[in-house]
Amino acid sequence: MPLRVTVLGSCGAWPEAGRACSGFLVEAGGRRLVVDLGYGTAPRLSAAVPVETLSAVVVTHAHPDHWIDLHALFRARYYGHRGTGLPPLPVYLPAGLTELLVALEGEGGPEPLRETFTVREYAAGEVVDLDGLRVALVPLPHYVPNMGVRVEGDGAVFAYTGDTGPAAEVADLGAGADLFAVDATFQDRPVATVTPAPRYNLTAREAGLFAARAMAHRLLLTHFWPGADRHRSRAEAAGSYDGEILLADEGLVIPLT
Repeated sequence: MPLRVTVLGSCGAWPEAGRACSGFLVEAGGRRLVVDLGYGTAPRLSAAVPVETLSAVVVTHAHPDHWIDLHALFRARYYGHRGTGLPPLPVYLPAGLTELLVALEGEGGPEPLRETFTVREYAAGEVVDLDGLRVALVPLPHYVPNMGVRVEGDGAVFAYTGDTGPAAEVADLGAGADLFAVDATFQDRPVATVTPAPRYNLTAREAGLFAARAMAHRLLLTHFWPGADRHRSRAEAAGSYDGEILLADEGLVIPLT
């Protein structure tokens, strides 16, 4: 199977009715990698593939709209498959998130988590090899430490920013990517309303600009603020990027050929 990406969730902050927060399923050659599991993504993941067939999970950062349904995945594998011989699932997390997962479950301390997940708290710039699927973790600026994710396999590249502010490293992450999923939280505002404080999410226009600098083949706008007019976001991104622009939508499957 050529590399393909399924959108599990597309909202930032909290999910709109009928939608979910950030999450992607990346499949290539029988390997199944989940990148982020925000609010409402767990049932969509279960609808896409059996949870016992996953290869690994990577969480970009510790904001709950990007990881909270990892707890649902833990329960699905621990209570749904305990005693079946299912090996622990490799899970790559930012520092400190393991303790939050243990605290959510409460009973039993850390042992149920150890039985279910093989947790590794990654380092900035780390590269993980998942049976030939190369996953690079690239630090990008956000309110908490955030890793952009670049997945290479079967001759294709998928890159995803997680949440990020404007930075040259955004274009580096997506360089030549077949599909570049970029934070497009905000839309253009009148200059008089823009505060000078540092901003750690992108506008749709900036998403287009970084996709253009990266020479990405296709741009996938994601992490929309709830209630935003997504077609307006696409129009604004088109002002700075002349390639194909897709809007993240729950259940959308994108083959990378």
